[in-house]
Amino acid sequence: MNALPLVLKGNGLQTSTALILASTSSARREIMRSAGLQFTAMGAGIDESDIKNNGQLNGEDADVVALTLAQAKADAVWRQSTGMAHTSWVIGADQMLSCEGEWFDKPSSLSDARSQLMKLRNRTHILHSAVVLMCDGVCLWRHVSHSELTMRAFSDEFLDCYLKTEGEACLESVGAYRLEGMGIHLFSSVHGDQSAILGLPLLPLLAALRQENLLLE
Repeated sequence: MNALPLVLKGNGLQTSTALILASTSSARREIMRSAGLQFTAMGAGIDESDIKNNGQLNGEDADVVALTLAQAKADAVWRQSTGMAHTSWVIGADQMLSCEGEWFDKPSSLSDARSQLMKLRNRTHILHSAVVLMCDGVCLWRHVSHSELTMRAFSDEFLDCYLKTEGEACLESVGAYRLEGMGIHLFSSVHGDQSAILGLPLLPLLAALRQENLLLE
């Protein structure tokens, strides 16, 4: 697939530009690649637990915390990119999962994944998928997409089979499932954009890139 050019059109001049994804998520990288975007992926290395704990202490909702995480990642990666011989535009993204007021994180073990999925079984949860666009250390655009997913009343036997089949792959995502893989069997209904569910709301992001003259109208 040919990548779309990232061209700044101000004054009719082409400017040296770099697009950086502040994430090492394979799902987010694949979303960007499939859209034909030229980019570099860099890990942010921030302490997410501190941001989430502070958000809870301050009574913030999941949207606010997801945006704070996304912006913190973008800011950390922008600082790493300073000094490069081009203008760096950084995309930061993060995702929160809430179910009736309770927040869920990536499970740390298969035992944690099992406990988490048992809590989510036969209930509806929301994915809060945040994305920000930063340039020269300034956040120019922020967005949160919401997806509503309902898990079916699967049996304990199915859950054990699922965890055995997925193995540690289910530890890589909030919710302990990969909707693009075997995790789809956990659900009775899914409402939301696929890219947002996977962690990067693509259509709003592309619109923001066009608004900033980084993609052709």
